[in-house]
Parts: sequence; C-alpha cells; structure tokens
Amino acid sequence: MFQTRPIWDPHEAERAKALHPQISPELALRIYSCRLIGQQEDWVLHGGGNCSLKATLPDLAGNPTACMAIKGSGWDMGQMQPAGMPWVRLDRLLPLRQLDSLSDVEMLNQLRLALLDHRAPTPSVETLLHAFLPHRYIDHTHADAVLVMANLPDGQKRIEDIFGSRLVCVPYIMPGFALAKACADQFEKNPGCEGLLLLQHGVFSFGPDAQTSFERMCDFVSTVEAQLTKVSLSLTGSNDPSTHASALFWSKLRGALALKGHSLLGVPVHSPALKKIAQDPALRQAFARGPMTPDHVIRIKQQPLFLGEDDAHALHHQIQDYCAEYERYFQRGAQTAAEPKKMLDARPIVVVHPQHGAFAFGRDLKSARIARDLIQHNAQTFLEIQALGAFQPVSESDLFDMEYWSLEQAKLGKSKPSALAGKVALITGAAGTIGAATAHAFAQAGAQLLLLDLPQMQNGLTDLAQELGGCVAGTFTVDLCDAPGVTALVQDLQSRVLGLDIVVSNAGQAFTGAMAEASAALKASIDVNLMAHQNLVQAVWPHLLAQGMGGCLLFNASKSAFNPGPDFGPYAVAKAGLIALMKQYALEGGPHGIRANAVNADRVRSLLLDPAQIEARALARGLDADAYYRSNLLGREVRAEDVAQAFLFLASAQATTGCTLTVDGGNIAASPR
Repeated sequence: MFQTRPIWDPHEAERAKALHPQISPELALRIYSCRLIGQQEDWVLHGGGNCSLKATLPDLAGNPTACMAIKGSGWDMGQMQPAGMPWVRLDRLLPLRQLDSLSDVEMLNQLRLALLDHRAPTPSVETLLHAFLPHRYIDHTHADAVLVMANLPDGQKRIEDIFGSRLVCVPYIMPGFALAKACADQFEKNPGCEGLLLLQHGVFSFGPDAQTSFERMCDFVSTVEAQLTKVSLSLTGSNDPSTHASALFWSKLRGALALKGHSLLGVPVHSPALKKIAQDPALRQAFARGPMTPDHVIRIKQQPLFLGEDDAHALHHQIQDYCAEYERYFQRGAQTAAEPKKMLDARPIVVVHPQHGAFAFGRDLKSARIARDLIQHNAQTFLEIQALGAFQPVSESDLFDMEYWSLEQAKLGKSKPSALAGKVALITGAAGTIGAATAHAFAQAGAQLLLLDLPQMQNGLTDLAQELGGCVAGTFTVDLCDAPGVTALVQDLQSRVLGLDIVVSNAGQAFTGAMAEASAALKASIDVNLMAHQNLVQAVWPHLLAQGMGGCLLFNASKSAFNPGPDFGPYAVAKAGLIALMKQYALEGGPHGIRANAVNADRVRSLLLDPAQIEARALARGLDADAYYRSNLLGREVRAEDVAQAFLFLASAQATTGCTLTVDGGNIAASPR
C-alpha cells in the first residue's frame, strides 16, 4: 500500500556537497534531504510541503546575521535547487510574533521585505511558522498516512497513543500568521517534542541537522503506515475509459462542460478507490464533505461531480445542478468573508461515472494532471479513514476560506490566457521539419499537443516531446494509410487526454514520374497524400460531433495542386484531391462549427525531397540550391516556421473556412483561382 521509503545515504550526502560547491555544506544537505522528501509522491504532491534551514550569514558590513533559507513558492521539493531556497532575515520576522494579528497581504509584504535578494522567489506562506520555531532544520509534508489519522474524530488521541510527547497535535488553523503563532505556542509548552501534527493538514519534523529532521519525518510517517497496514482494503480493477462508447461519452461531456468558449481538457483517473466511492451512495455523501487537507480544495474543489444518466440532456442538467450548488456554497461563504470575494469557475474539476470511468479537468495538462493525482490520493486516503472510523474534515467555512484565500484571489485576472489555451491539437508528421515547427508554434500559443508520426520516427517524436515539455499529452505512431489502425489510435488518445479541437493533417510524401508511366506511383501517392488524411478525419469526426464545440481541420496541401510541375504529377494529383477534400469538409462541417482550411507551401527545406531531387529541380531552372529556395516574388526563402505560423493563423481564424492559404514567397502561377 505504501512506497518503499528513502534512506539517508552518507555517500550521496557528501556528493550533494560536491555538486553545489558555491553554497555552504549545510544548505547542500538541506537541498539533499529536501529532494529525498519531495520524491515521495504520497508525502508531497505538486508543491505541497516545505523545508527550511537557519544559519548565520554576514551582512554587507560583515556583521553576523541570523537568517533562514526556506522553500520558495511554486518550487517542487523533489527538484530543489539553491535558487529555490530564498534567504530571509530573521531579525525582520521574529518581532512579528508580538503582533495580535497580521493580514495575509501584509504578511506577504513582510516576507518580501525580509528577503536578502529582492530577485528571489517569494518565500513559502508558512515561512513565519518555520521562523517562530527555534530548530535549525524543519521539514513539512502532507503524507497520506498521516492525513488518515489527522482526519479521524479521535485522531489526536491515536497520535498521542502512538508517539506520546514526541509528536504534538495542533488543531486546524488556516496557514498564515495565526497558525505560525499557534505552532510556536504549542512547541514552547512541549519543548522536548520532535515534531508537530497539524490536524487536517500535515506533519512537521525538526532537528539540529538535516539527517535528524529527515529521519524523524521518516519515522513519523512509517510508524503511522505500520498502524494502517492492519486495515485491509481490497481494491482491484480500474476506471478505464477505453471502450468506444466511453470515449464518445466523455467527448460529449467535454462539450457539455464548455462555457462561453472556455474549454477544458481532461485526463483519465485510474482509481479503484474512486470507483468504489462512486458506486456507494453513503461513501459518496461522506467523500463530498471535502478533501483530506484543505490545500487541495484549490485544485479539486470540495467534491467531484458523480454522474448518473449519460444522455446529452441529462448531462447538461447534472452539470447545471453542480454549478448551482457551488454558487450557493460561494454565497454562504461570501456572506461572512471579511472582504468581497470574486467567485471562481463553478464547473466541476473531477467527473465520475460508475460505468464509463472518471476524468480530471483543467485549462491545461498540468492543472488536469495535478487534479488527477490529488483525487486519486484523496480517494485512497478517504477509504482508509472510513475503514478506521469516520471521516472528519474541516468545516465548510474553513474550506471556503482556503479556496477563497486573499492571496489566491489576488492572482485572478492578472494573466491573459494564451490564444489556444484549453485547446488540444493533434499534429501528424510531427517529427518532420514542418510538423516540428508547427508543434513549437502551437505550444507557444498555449495548445496541448498530441504528436503523431510513423513508427520509424519514434526517436524524433521523443526528442520533440522533450523539447516541448509538459504541453505534450503523448506521442503516437501509426501508418495513416491503415484506416482501422487510425480509428483504434484515435480511441486510444483518450488514455492520454480528453479533448480534440485542432487536427493538423501534415504528413505527406513526394512521388514523381511521368503520368503515362506512373500508375503505381499515383496509387501510392493517393494513399499517402489523400486517403491518409481522409482516414484521420473520418476517425476524429465522431468525437468532434460528440463534443459539439466545433473544431478545426488543417491540411498541408501544396502549390502543386494549382501549379503542377514536370514529372511531379503523382504528387500534384493527390494534393489537388486534398484541396477538394478540404473544401468538402468545410461544406459538411460548417453547420457543426467545424472549420476546414489548407496551407499551400512551396520550396521549404524539409524531408519531402532528398538533396539529389532538389539539385535536379534547381538545375532544371538554371539555379543553384540556395537560389532555388529564394526563387519567388519576395526573393526570400520560405521556412518551416512560416508554414507553422500559417497553420496557427488558420487555427485561430474563427470566421475562415474553405480557405487555401499560400506560403510560398509569392508564386502567381500557384495562386488559387
């Protein structure tokens, strides 16, 4: 049930010092133990937890100054670097404990004022808690096992029975100034303790050195885990939306969740625990009371949407009912809030169906994946709590205070969404020159990407995905001429990401030969340059219709469709057919809001033609290769990035369909007529 725990490795600890010779050995060990903790998925998830180190540093005048390094806001403990541990002056922070109250906004201001380097990241919101405790090293986690105990009605008694005075319990208080003071007060009443357990929140360990604090954290968590292994949970199977019916159901649901053009994308949640909760009304009711730690409410809301019927009419009503209940929750909380609150998106973040599975939603892959991970851990932890007793989370008002925290509210409206935010784009031929350039352009515009190419191009796809990072939902290989294989692939896409808004049908291959002698080449060209595009669109069409959100089909055609060249007939005929295919989809897709457009590029340095073919075409025109690429009205070479920008424009051009856009530097003979 629980992971194998890390151990303190003296050799790795020494190696950590050598890896960061520019910093003190104490800070190097702080980073080493921080990473050990952060790599435990069921201890800290997506920014949860923090760590600190107190040390004496010289100020500009050389005077010794008490300081503290603490995890910066937004930094991942598992990937910690020196830059993620900003230093603050303790002489600026310790006097704050004498205050009766301190607003969150002013607390944040004081933390920034205490920074030794104004360019450093903002210190953790729990900086004052770390500062008010005297220990040199402090660690904090939201370990799942500890949260089981922390959410039981008799959790405090259980902890005291297990640890005695080693671990002192602190009643739930929202993170900030009041919690920092309460923790300092509890420690001073129990100066011999080795850590603090914050009910409904998490656990702190501390010590005089990094190893002691780390090993105390391991001991706290492992001891609780040993108690929990006595509870047997039989959970098998998964929520796997892999069938065709389920895939279409979730496409329909994504469309139902769309709000005024603001689409969400989803990732599947594979959780036997969540499936068990969904199938039991009593468990659903208890689970709906809130997450295991209030921090999670920002990412997954108070509760998922548990669906019943799955027809389109019922879906819309169930979503509307969920949003209406959320609005009532907001109104209840806003009435007692100290300052005006702006309501967040009322749509559910996690949606569960007893037969079709579950999905976690977000405006991008990162937020959807975070929600998936959190709901999986919450469901498992909840069932462990139920096996021991009854789930007792914080109150609704405490949840509201966390979700509508003034520090979170201050972030609203400060960032402008990217042009393709919330959109999912499938790009074929992605490992090629134009495909890769298009992937980069769409990623920069905020799209989430599905990258597709032939099996022999897998290494190129992998390299491209590494370059693009977290916006890539998956890389896939298939021969687009294999219609059944393409249909199966499109269904498999659901195993990575729910949603498809843009299809860049880019894959192609050059075929040459005199037409009277090129029957085989013509057939092969039609298979690759026409039917492969049809196979792809035919497979995605039902999902676009089920979503009911429109969509965009983009085809990489060629100037040859309008301006064929000698011995290039097999290629030109197929590309002319592709233009006709695009227009037909524009005609049939229009009533559904599905746009279809094409880009006609010419003379781009790509893998379409080999160097010998380029040389021959250039010589036939009395040019060298470089002059051949610049032989257009503008006298400039057309780059793959130019084609990518044309695709990007058409993806955003909401009033344009049936259009062929030339990207050739100017070729009157190839202008569409």
